[in-house]
Amino acid sequence: MPAFEYKVVPAPAKGTKAKGVKTPEARFANSIEILLNEMAAEGWEFQRAELLPSEERSGMMGSATNWRNVMVFRRPLEQELHLTAEQEREILDPSPLTSDATPLAAAKTVQGPAPRHAPEPAPLTAAAGDPEAPPEAEQVPGPGAAKMQADDGVEELSPVSGMTAALKARAGLKAERKE
Repeated sequence: MPAFEYKVVPAPAKGTKAKGVKTPEARFANSIEILLNEMAAEGWEFQRAELLPSEERSGMMGSATNWRNVMVFRRPLEQELHLTAEQEREILDPSPLTSDATPLAAAKTVQGPAPRHAPEPAPLTAAAGDPEAPPEAEQVPGPGAAKMQADDGVEELSPVSGMTAALKARAGLKAERKE
């Protein structure tokens, strides 16, 4: 299983002006596009955007919870070549080598872990009704639609077995006031 390192950065809070980008929505999308392209150039793969709570000081003694939008990126860690003690000795000790071989040539022959093949890509899916979805994408219900499909429309109600003592006392007070 490959190991990854992660990077979490604040999501852009406002749009970036650019030629031909006029609306606030387009400027905001432009800011996100710029951030995604910058991170991709550094080898980071976008994973998801999250809205997370952040407990922060407020005033002298108080604290407040602020919600922060962040973007999560990941990239594979560089895997080091792990050699056994015997393999290290073969590389460093030139005595068992033939006359035309060098320690560097021996080092090149030592095999690291077997290369992993990339898993087959998942089938292309899109939320049902997405106008920008490619035609070959399989239509799947979005999270809201899936929840609605699971809802049977029946409300869960707990039965009330009788009036509580507090309600009886309150009813008695109202009856006394009317008299």
